Amino acid sequence: MVENRPVRDVLAHAVLITGVLLVAFPLWVTFVASTLTFEQIVTVPMPLWPGDHFLANYTQVLTAGSEKGSSAPVSTMLVNSLIMALSIATGKIAISILSAFAIVYFRFPGRSFFFWSVFVTLMLPVEVRIIPTFKVASDLGILNTHVGLALPLIASATATFLFRQFFMTIPDELAEAARIDGAGPVRFFIDVVLPLSKTHMAALFVILFIYGWNQYLWPLLITTSESMYTVVIGIKRMIAGGDASNEWHLIMATAMMALMPPALVVVLMQKWFVKGLVETEK
Repeated sequence: MVENRPVRDVLAHAVLITGVLLVAFPLWVTFVASTLTFEQIVTVPMPLWPGDHFLANYTQVLTAGSEKGSSAPVSTMLVNSLIMALSIATGKIAISILSAFAIVYFRFPGRSFFFWSVFVTLMLPVEVRIIPTFKVASDLGILNTHVGLALPLIASATATFLFRQFFMTIPDELAEAARIDGAGPVRFFIDVVLPLSKTHMAALFVILFIYGWNQYLWPLLITTSESMYTVVIGIKRMIAGGDASNEWHLIMATAMMALMPPALVVVLMQKWFVKGLVETEK
């Protein structure tokens, strides 16, 4: 029998609503600021209701950037960020799933050694090896390129480990049945392993896309041309000095547009994301 506890239900809903308001209020202020003029933003107190400069502000940053900060259009920055995030997410998944498949299903000397060698690289993120990584990228001539933005960040020990753990739960009978039917490793990988890994790939894609989209240090170091700025770097470049010298209405409009793609990915892939994290049936 389900107990009816109205006081506890009201308290739980009150806590949830309070949490939602605390999280949503800064986003609301950002959105409101992106629809106001600079004079309205610096007015005390700032209006908390959207203004009538929504189209003007967003159109300006999309097509012309800002006057006091970066002059590159935000549309170009969004494209750069999208290319970088998609390349990192798909590249990490492709390399990791192939690496995990080889480690689990192929018998070769030093298999465990190679796996743990990959796993140890978790202690060497790009921030730790950024100087030699930059030197290699410079020698290869991939500075200020989309390849240079994504390639050094593609390898992923975490994704390799997660795929390896999942592959180890796949019954050996499936591999034996595929071998009896005359299927080789490639056919087994395409027809059996990939379909079983769809939800895990989707969950990793969401995480890795957001990881790639939010990258700051590496794009800051490798890009010197405004045409190659990502949107995260663009926001930083727009903040040129003190509060009075920044075009906060344009900065807030850029911040709102930078927020939309990862939020859209999470919303559209929410079902697959949750299923990939909690699914127990293999």
